[in-house]
Amino acid sequence: MVILMYGFMSDKQDRVIGAVAAKLRQENIAYVRFDFNGHGESEGNFQNMTVINEIEDAQSIYEYVRTLDYVGEVALLGHSQGGVVAGMLAGELGAERISRLVLMSPAAVLRDNALDGIMFGIRFDPNNIPEYISVFGHRVGHAYLQTAQYTGPVCIIHGTEDSIVPYSYGVRFSEGNDDTVVHLIEGDDHAFSRNLDEVAMIAVKFLSGIK
Repeated sequence: MVILMYGFMSDKQDRVIGAVAAKLRQENIAYVRFDFNGHGESEGNFQNMTVINEIEDAQSIYEYVRTLDYVGEVALLGHSQGGVVAGMLAGELGAERISRLVLMSPAAVLRDNALDGIMFGIRFDPNNIPEYISVFGHRVGHAYLQTAQYTGPVCIIHGTEDSIVPYSYGVRFSEGNDDTVVHLIEGDDHAFSRNLDEVAMIAVKFLSGIK
């Protein structure tokens, strides 16, 4: 079973995650999509969303999946902020419980930017964090603006022209784990607009190695 996690301000119908889901269906690999708190069909206020409570959401999905008698191994796949959540959850649960991990444009830059007082081009005082900042019509809350290391097999996919999260941040996730493969997609952006079908297949081929 693959647990799929989308990026910042999206939902379970996300285009990138949807493309991966379609390929997983073709390969008869089970998956689950869900909405994080404050997104899509889920309850909660978007302003109260944090990476930490998204990790808690994802862990709840993992615990649900483990109750299903037809599920053997569990893998995680995340895009953008979902990649941060997937990576940190995998680190918490460990390779004995998460068989494989796919990170697509993982947004490690979010933490660094928050420390520097900038979020999606909007500056704030990191020493006097406001109640919220407005990003694309959404209120990003104070808590958002305030790890664990996974040692199992990891696949990192990142476009070299990603202007939101530089691909160097994707490469950074590979540090310290010898069982990592990195695919840099030449000329592609954060959402893999040019090569999404190819990227989805790379992810699914890696996941299909689950035994």
